[in-house]
Amino acid sequence: MSDERGGKQKIPRPENWTMGGSSPWSQMETPQISLDSIQKNFSNTNPNLEQAHTHERLSSVMIPLYEMKDQVWMILTRRSETMRFHTSEVSFPGGNQEPQDTDAWETALREAHEEIGLDPSLPSKIGHLDSFITVGSKSFVTPFVAVLDSPPKLEANPIEVEKILHVPLSELLSPDVYREEIWVLRDGKERNINFFELVGDTVWGATGTMIRQFLTTTLEIDDPTGTP
Repeated sequence: MSDERGGKQKIPRPENWTMGGSSPWSQMETPQISLDSIQKNFSNTNPNLEQAHTHERLSSVMIPLYEMKDQVWMILTRRSETMRFHTSEVSFPGGNQEPQDTDAWETALREAHEEIGLDPSLPSKIGHLDSFITVGSKSFVTPFVAVLDSPPKLEANPIEVEKILHVPLSELLSPDVYREEIWVLRDGKERNINFFELVGDTVWGATGTMIRQFLTTTLEIDDPTGTP
């Protein structure tokens, strides 16, 4: 098995780009993180939540967390190669709101159950990140942070998910995992793009930005550039 970092995801990097700065946590000592400390920090945050009713397309994602072997682990998915869009990209479980969903949290629970077989009775919502609008589909996304009492039994839906990834937060905080790039978009505006190079996968785009905001909130770091 290869230990090489980075995956086969296609990165649509523009011609005009430069390397960005170091991670917001680069100067910190190795932090001690627990589900309790995460829950405490998220209870004190006020994320930027736009008005969902002003958007036609609504989506939710879930950031599931659990503790094992004195570490906090995050659950991500690698999208199936058969998917029409975002093939093989790493993302959180989630998707579009359906008529039967009573609210955004129920959308996240349903999607996580459909994609990775997560029992909807297990996650406890502890907070959320800033809502944002996707560049391509113009979908209004609400990211929820949820904790699980123990490592869950999961099963990937092969139509949507190629692999379920269990990533310790200590890996995401490793010096050789994170990088930032500054892209100049077609409209001439600059955009900060966040990358996490895992073994066998590259996390970037909206998911990379959500992870950055999650980590800075967890570590109580003021990071004005870390919103999606």
